[in-house]
Amino acid sequence: MNRFIQTLEKIQITVGAIFLTVFFTVIVVQIVTRQIGISVIWTEEVANYSFIWAVFMGAAVMVNRKEHFTFDLLQRKLKDKPRTILNLVIDLMLILFNVMVLNYGIQVVQRFWNYNWVALQDMKMGYVWISIPIMAITMIIYLLGHVINHVKLLKVKEVSE
Repeated sequence: MNRFIQTLEKIQITVGAIFLTVFFTVIVVQIVTRQIGISVIWTEEVANYSFIWAVFMGAAVMVNRKEHFTFDLLQRKLKDKPRTILNLVIDLMLILFNVMVLNYGIQVVQRFWNYNWVALQDMKMGYVWISIPIMAITMIIYLLGHVINHVKLLKVKEVSE
């Protein structure tokens, strides 16, 4: 499972980096074209939507690395088994939250799939919003990996007691 999660994370980082590169490139194009007096209307939409993809892919990776926003006051005070149990509960709550995000993300994709971009009429909004369920699915996979590791750690701590 760990090898699968590492591969998934690398893919997600690559996708996020590609979209971040697209974002910066399009912003540079927008700045340059404005300076020379040319109006390129598609750059704003491409920048916004590529940024959405970059952020959602990065958010999932941060959940896997446990570098996301957290209040860790209680975690820092607890040691050993109680800390592991707290982390297990937190990860289970995050799984439940991401199941809801996945459910609503699928609804958003279904609802807005056939909407078109304003500047690029051939592009569908579904391609933008499918990033939500992808993020939720990968977060769930990462969190399940965490849960498995917590359970293994708890079993080792029970044996050593």
